Amino acid sequence: MPDGSLSLPARLYLLSWDTEKLKVTGATHLHHLVRAGALTELAQRGLLADVEGIATPVDPDARTGDLALDGLLELVEESRPRKWKAWVTLRARVTLDAVRAQLAAEGYLRAEKKRVLGLFPSVEYELARVSAVDGLRAEARQVLVGAQPVADVSDRDAALVALAAAAQLRTLLSGKDRRLHKDRIEELTDRSGAAAPALKKVIQEVRTAVMVAVTTGAATGG
Repeated sequence: MPDGSLSLPARLYLLSWDTEKLKVTGATHLHHLVRAGALTELAQRGLLADVEGIATPVDPDARTGDLALDGLLELVEESRPRKWKAWVTLRARVTLDAVRAQLAAEGYLRAEKKRVLGLFPSVEYELARVSAVDGLRAEARQVLVGAQPVADVSDRDAALVALAAAAQLRTLLSGKDRRLHKDRIEELTDRSGAAAPALKKVIQEVRTAVMVAVTTGAATGG
């Protein structure tokens, strides 16, 4: 994948941008998708472990150097024990805000400070590196529809596509794509947690929580 130094939640966020209309799609549940990406990456890195269904920090002193990932680690450490699916939604906008701030600092986004109703400070973001997002999308599409065996796909790339599919991210794949490539998406989901049986269970639970959040949001009008 291009821009391989980007975290999984950052790449999921960038994939949500429609580079023709220059706007984000799926905004009503984007924070859930980004949080799911952060949980998945922390689990894949071995920094969050599954202890009887609870997302549990492995080392209270461990940090990744990534603002969004470390912020989530601290939040989990300082909160009461919760299951993975709870963390997909709980204060998820905190992770989204951290991802956007980091991407703005790295030049992927342009941040413009505004005031709502002339009083309340707010930040609006514009996409600055369209070509980078187009490249990321092209590579992700190859993971989805290409001839590369799933076993040769990295666990992070597999998770990227599996989570995007779970969130019905239209900027990467249509409903027809999800139906047509259903079996490969399932294989990519398994590949995401290939490092350990416990990790595979975690990925499945996080993916299911994203699907529930998206479906519930659609049913209630967002």
